[in-house]
Amino acid sequence: MESLAFRKLTFPEFETLVDWAAKEGWNPGLHDAELFYKTDPEGFYGYFEQNTMVGGGSIVSYNGELGFMGFFIVHPEYRAKGIGNDLWLLRRDTLLKRLQPNAAIGMDGVVAMQPFYQKGGFTIAYRDERYEKKGEHFPLNPKVQIAAAKDEAALFALDLECFGVARTQFLKLWLNPSKAKTFTYIENDTLLGFAVMRECQIGYKIGPLFAENETAAEALYERCLSEALEEPVYLDIPLNNEAAVRLVEKYKANYVFECARMYYGIPPKTAKAKVFGITSFELG
Repeated sequence: MESLAFRKLTFPEFETLVDWAAKEGWNPGLHDAELFYKTDPEGFYGYFEQNTMVGGGSIVSYNGELGFMGFFIVHPEYRAKGIGNDLWLLRRDTLLKRLQPNAAIGMDGVVAMQPFYQKGGFTIAYRDERYEKKGEHFPLNPKVQIAAAKDEAALFALDLECFGVARTQFLKLWLNPSKAKTFTYIENDTLLGFAVMRECQIGYKIGPLFAENETAAEALYERCLSEALEEPVYLDIPLNNEAAVRLVEKYKANYVFECARMYYGIPPKTAKAKVFGITSFELG
């Protein structure tokens, strides 16, 4: 496969990659392709044999301060040929060139691939697990409201605490009310948490779910469940937050699978106790 070319993906090519992911059971959000690509149009690369894409993935940069690798997939016809190894290393090295000196790269690695990623310089920061629960009705909590324009600065500030670097461009897209529902928990005119719920090919995913305390996290989780009656609702929790573990246990959510948040370099500082649900396995 010496004839393979490594280059940036156009948006239609990235849509093809998302279609592959859907067929693999990744259950992407209905608007993920559009929102992810607009976050960083320079951050999606693929391998091509002549004009045929054989694999690809994301290498998104957040202002050069943090990189994130995801959507790593090789077409089934081209697997077990060493293509994936080469493609992954090319993506890692290309992303490093896009970042500031000493900036880290994050990723969420499935269990089977973690040894390979560790050989490539990544270390495990914590495990994260996906949980599923059918939506059901809960009484409306007056402290939980649909996000308003006036909440933007507080939302961005809490996201910075929880993610570790600013991602303004991503958030402006992710919080778009035509693409997802964003709920806030406000007490005494102070934002104490927010949750974003987006529709997927199957059910809904919550991400992120950031909150100052368990009371706010539970209220936001209940509101999301109430908005998706009898539909599967997925939440990806970090196991380094014991309160997040208690949340899924309290509501008897079902374990689906696990990954590990891994970093190449020194991870950004984050408010771990406030992260009840990560944003996505693809962009962090």
